[in-house]
Amino acid sequence: MNRLFFLFLIFFAISIIQSCATTKKSMMRNDPLIGKIINTQSSRPIDFESLIKDISTYDVIYLSEKHDNPEQHHIQQRVIRRLIETGLNPFIGFEFFSMDNTPDLLNFVDSGKVSHSKKIEKIIEADLRKKLGWDTQSDKMWRYYFDLLSIAKKEKLQVAGIDLPGTLKKRITRKGINGITPIEKDQLFSTQLSDEAYKDYMFSIFKSVHCGMGHEKMQSRLYDTWVARNDKMAHSITRLYKHGKGPIVIIIGGGHTEYGLGVINRVAAIDKTIKQVNIALREISVKPSELPDYILPLELEGFEKVPPADYLWFTQRVSYADPCEEFKKSLQKMKKSSEN
Repeated sequence: MNRLFFLFLIFFAISIIQSCATTKKSMMRNDPLIGKIINTQSSRPIDFESLIKDISTYDVIYLSEKHDNPEQHHIQQRVIRRLIETGLNPFIGFEFFSMDNTPDLLNFVDSGKVSHSKKIEKIIEADLRKKLGWDTQSDKMWRYYFDLLSIAKKEKLQVAGIDLPGTLKKRITRKGINGITPIEKDQLFSTQLSDEAYKDYMFSIFKSVHCGMGHEKMQSRLYDTWVARNDKMAHSITRLYKHGKGPIVIIIGGGHTEYGLGVINRVAAIDKTIKQVNIALREISVKPSELPDYILPLELEGFEKVPPADYLWFTQRVSYADPCEEFKKSLQKMKKSSEN
């Protein structure tokens, strides 16, 4: 049973690392914060145009999302379009694609130089989706990122993937960083950042994601994957910065940027001259909360106490359901299967 439980947790963890699995819809609630943009330094709301003016001077702009929230993807489109309207030429980097995917992404953008029939456009999209390995993902999730790629194609923007290849991520999660081969390690980049306080913090996050069920070996492998991904994405962003003319807009999950950790502090470790700003697209909490609860700084030994992001843009939740209930149901099914 222990082996089955461990394998189940590894499978569950990989699904989170690969796609941050979508949640089921449930009853929505109103909240006065929905739609508000908050400058966390002043704790005051600002309007959209003020936000655009503020972020336009930065080298890297993070639009940190919850992957399956459609409202947050609409906000990303709105921000990118407005940056273009102000005369900027943003370079879009995607967590959901690897750096190795970049030539295929650029081929798609280049396809916009020639007009095609709707039939050919659908063929081009299907070909891209297959090459990126997204033909097995849901149409809804694909559309979120394809719409952003379509803006890039129309506006002739540069795009790139910034993450590790999916197979390598799975290999590290299954084997740990010390279990992969030297050839695989050669594909990694390390900032050499290492801190036990941050590691303990991430272990607590992994345990929370698994509904309080901790497994030391699994958590260690998850952490290896987490660090390898953040290092790779930080390295990719610094490379985009060297080659991009406009601001680098990064489409990324909020966990990789929260409190200036994960990717942001690793970019700074590589190149301190890069000016970064993080806009966290934040779902309202399950239960009503006051603004101060959202902007509480993280108290972590050895790290500066800062708010979760430079700006919080609040949105409706995708779901108010308890994800741990689904986890428990899956675990019970696994137990019954092992007993038969």
